Amino acid sequence: MDAFRPPTTRPRGVLHDLGLAPTPTDLIRAVKAGIDVRVFVDLARRLGIAEARLAEIAGIAPSTLTRRKRAGALSPAESEHVLRLAALLERATQVFDDDGAEWLRTPNVALGGDTPLALADTELGAREVDDLLGRVEHGVYS
Repeated sequence: MDAFRPPTTRPRGVLHDLGLAPTPTDLIRAVKAGIDVRVFVDLARRLGIAEARLAEIAGIAPSTLTRRKRAGALSPAESEHVLRLAALLERATQVFDDDGAEWLRTPNVALGGDTPLALADTELGAREVDDLLGRVEHGVYS
């Protein structure tokens, strides 16, 4: 099974708008250095969810988020989780235009009634959401 991969084509999409570099190599460097906490805050706003909910999905404890905000950057592991969510928002936006964030927040029958965001807290769940987006994009509803 392949690991979840962020989109490789980034014509001024969500990742670019969040200030994340356009190439996989640059994204890897950003993750290793720790993504700026402002990316986290902006992603929560773009997803239309509270920062506390995004932290929960990304596996960041509330007290840890407070410390990260003071420090200004997320840890590499936290950055990777946030990047995964940003990549899913970018993918959903490619498929649903401006309704991508809403689609991620809406329960989906193909995902057992869960919201795509609820499943995106794990690599396997994010991969399932990405696969579903691919099926929707190609008209294969299952």
